[in-house]
Amino acid sequence: MFGKVLVANRGEIAVRIVRALREQGIRSVAVYSDADRASLAVSLADEAAYLGPAPASESYLRIDRILKAAQDHRAEAIHPGYGFLSENAEFAEACAKAGIVFIGPPVEAIRRMGSKTAARQLAIAAGAPVVPGTQEKIENLEQAQRTARELGFPVLLKAAAGGGGKGMRGVDREEDLSAALRDASSEAFRAFGSGDVYLEKQVVEPRHIEVQVLGDHYGNLIHLGERECSIQRRHQKVVEECPSPVMLQHPELRARMGEAALRIARAAGYANAGTMEFLVDRDLNFYFLEMNTRLQVEHPVTELVTGVDLVAWQLRIAAGERLTLTQRDIAWRGSAIECRIYAEDPASQFLPSPGRITHLREPSGPGIRLDSGVYGGWDVPVDYDPLLAKLAAWAPSREEAMRRLDRALVEYEIGGIRTNVAFFRQILADADFRAGRLSTEFLARRTFAREAAGAEEEAAAAIALATAASAAKHVAPAGQAKSAWLAAGIESLLR
Repeated sequence: MFGKVLVANRGEIAVRIVRALREQGIRSVAVYSDADRASLAVSLADEAAYLGPAPASESYLRIDRILKAAQDHRAEAIHPGYGFLSENAEFAEACAKAGIVFIGPPVEAIRRMGSKTAARQLAIAAGAPVVPGTQEKIENLEQAQRTARELGFPVLLKAAAGGGGKGMRGVDREEDLSAALRDASSEAFRAFGSGDVYLEKQVVEPRHIEVQVLGDHYGNLIHLGERECSIQRRHQKVVEECPSPVMLQHPELRARMGEAALRIARAAGYANAGTMEFLVDRDLNFYFLEMNTRLQVEHPVTELVTGVDLVAWQLRIAAGERLTLTQRDIAWRGSAIECRIYAEDPASQFLPSPGRITHLREPSGPGIRLDSGVYGGWDVPVDYDPLLAKLAAWAPSREEAMRRLDRALVEYEIGGIRTNVAFFRQILADADFRAGRLSTEFLARRTFAREAAGAEEEAAAAIALATAASAAKHVAPAGQAKSAWLAAGIESLLR
């Protein structure tokens, strides 16, 4: 096993990995930019290395600086987390050339699955179903028009070099195709450095279900079941759960999707943790979308239900150990649901809400897991994704997990910035969500944002009152005048 590992990431995932390293008896090295100098990950790690200015292009995306930090601190391996360089084959290759272990899949597997068009071709060759569409990038508008007519509208343009909703455009009519192709290609280039896009038939109101796979370098490969990721805003997942509600009614679907995921992983020569993403239509037909060659944001729900520590296994596999778990060892117990807690304003179209966290009360209690990267007094930077934490609840049944998660959301208080905490309570109260009737169009057809904004205003006022009341208890000592502006502020808040 490794003696020291550098964590090439920030925020809650850096904290998660630092904690896993400590549990394994491995020293950790955090990295940080100017914006993250006082971050929770830095304070928890054994050592820390400065990368550069706040922009990711000058810090967390600088392969040279990350490798130098690892060498300076004598780290034997690097864990990339998710995002940033986690799916960058050049980074994984540079690690190998520097004699540092990349905690993730082999370089060639990243290359095979990193291109969405190449991944589709591999899935087809492996006998897995894919959404009808192009197997190569779209070269020009004429090709896009011809392909769209053959498939039939609506169609979907998607970035070939990455996911996360970037470079994705739905097109309902041929007259909209030209503008959509231009916009999708431009956005893909800004996000991934490649403007290549491909086109596929749009599956109407599908479920988005992914399958977790785990394998070693000796040919042992298993799946750990699925995660339901249908609750999305602008193609970004915001609520995930395991198991998918549809599996409770159709358990045979898990076995079919799991086997398809393993066929693709074997064809890719995959090792370590990875995720196969699928769409599932109303008739329970499923189609391969893409593979994420890294640890997923939503991995905690799988860990809660299966009892398998994915990060610990990533470390063990990267260190050359064999996967001792077999498919028969994997069992799914209970239900887990996760919310992504963001610093964003539901009343302003979910724009980021950076600033100082002036008050923080985190939920706890039976069945609650909080993967957080913040603390009271922390300044949430404007430079990165505004994810603060992931709040997950586990219980013996889905109904109990929903009640437990709602209770935890009531307890969760974050003052000084706007968050989407109240937004999730609206989702949990929805009749279709509670019944498990989910699709990727779930949020687009509802007005939760406006309702959550009002609840967020009430919560902010309550936090301000509580803070003011606490301050009012600290009476100035005799002979010492209380600050006039402080007294006026407390008085106005307590009216």
